[in-house]
Amino acid sequence: MWRAMNSGFDDFLTLEVNNLDVDVLTGIYSEETHLPQPLRISIRAKLKIADHYDPDTPLSRSKNYMDLKHAATTALPKDMHFTLIEAVADHIIGTVFLQDARVRHVTVKIIKLLLTERKEQIGITLSRWRR
Repeated sequence: MWRAMNSGFDDFLTLEVNNLDVDVLTGIYSEETHLPQPLRISIRAKLKIADHYDPDTPLSRSKNYMDLKHAATTALPKDMHFTLIEAVADHIIGTVFLQDARVRHVTVKIIKLLLTERKEQIGITLSRWRR
């Protein structure tokens, strides 16, 4: 079995959850502020990994990717209005950092589905390293 030699580089595991469609109260225009808007949310979280993963390595040596889904769905307050989708991404990132101290970096991409006319993707990507 191949094992990584100490090469001076940090190894990371990236967990991903892509294309979650979530209704969120967000927007700055009057027609946006009273009803939830459909957002397409993708999350990438990097965490420091174990030295290696054997076939019987327990989940506790990694992270459950369903935690990422939770951060973008049930962990978002349903009655809170986020003026900017940047604030939605920031809330998701904060939730992922709170879930697990091993998470070093999180990226959240949000597409506003109501702005899509011809399959373009209009939105933001916010990334943050743990401080």
